[in-house]
Amino acid sequence: MRKIQKTVMAVVSTAGLVLAAHAMAGTVRQYSQKNSELVPTGKGWGEAALHAARPSGKAKPGSNGISYHGGPLILNGTHVYYIWYGNWSGNTATTILANAASGLSGSPYFNINTTYYNGSGVHVTNAVSLLQTMNDNYSYGTALSDSNVLSVVSNAISSGALPSDSNAVYFVLTSADVNETSGFCTQYCGWHNHASIGGVDIKYAFVGNPDRCPSACEAQSSSSPNNNPGADGMVSIFAHELEEATTDPDLNAWYDNRGYENADKCAWKFGTEYTTSNGSLANMSMGGYNYLIQQNWVNASGGYCALQY
Repeated sequence: MRKIQKTVMAVVSTAGLVLAAHAMAGTVRQYSQKNSELVPTGKGWGEAALHAARPSGKAKPGSNGISYHGGPLILNGTHVYYIWYGNWSGNTATTILANAASGLSGSPYFNINTTYYNGSGVHVTNAVSLLQTMNDNYSYGTALSDSNVLSVVSNAISSGALPSDSNAVYFVLTSADVNETSGFCTQYCGWHNHASIGGVDIKYAFVGNPDRCPSACEAQSSSSPNNNPGADGMVSIFAHELEEATTDPDLNAWYDNRGYENADKCAWKFGTEYTTSNGSLANMSMGGYNYLIQQNWVNASGGYCALQY
């Protein structure tokens, strides 16, 4: 995810936000240390390769403001698994997020990702499948570290609660009483990464509930299209992390020279909006629900932020 870059608020984020000042300082520091391309962290900012995952191949610069670095992509449809961590009893988020995942498949919005391809020229498929969900009742309490998030995913797979799927992204979705101690609400709203679990390259992501910090992670906090600001904010973060995990799952495929992945380049940019019946803003409709979702970077025609392709 990327920095929370809101024009309506002083903080910046993406489904990986970083306070603008913090992010800018980090970028300047890394460039001064080494005048070379930064690599992504999955949290919305780049780092020198010495401190982060190294690219698997030489970058192939294009004319669209983003380059391919040789790593794998999720090509034949992205599978989604939700792990609802914490207390979600009576919360409409479980329905709102499920509808969003299903609605993305075949949509003009997710079609943007088909502009990305691997070294053989095979493009991403415009297909998303929410295959299974499960609940985790605070197995690591209300303060999660990055390693705890990975353990939640690993335990779900090793216990058989969820299958092992290399074409999937496992989302740990936390209720508002849960904190992610490496920087949720101050440096990011969400992030993605990968790890070997049982010998399989597993992609996973953290998406926190923006109700914990509305001024940092919610584009709309007083109202929202589906009358649940936390859940509606999570949809935007989820979409952001999903497209990054599809086009740069191992942090070594598609990103620019600052270490920004495709969605990072359009963080907190929403494009053309409309007003819903409850007075909230939205920019797309899926499955009968309205959503306000961050734009994504189109890898064509010079490169640009858009809501569809």
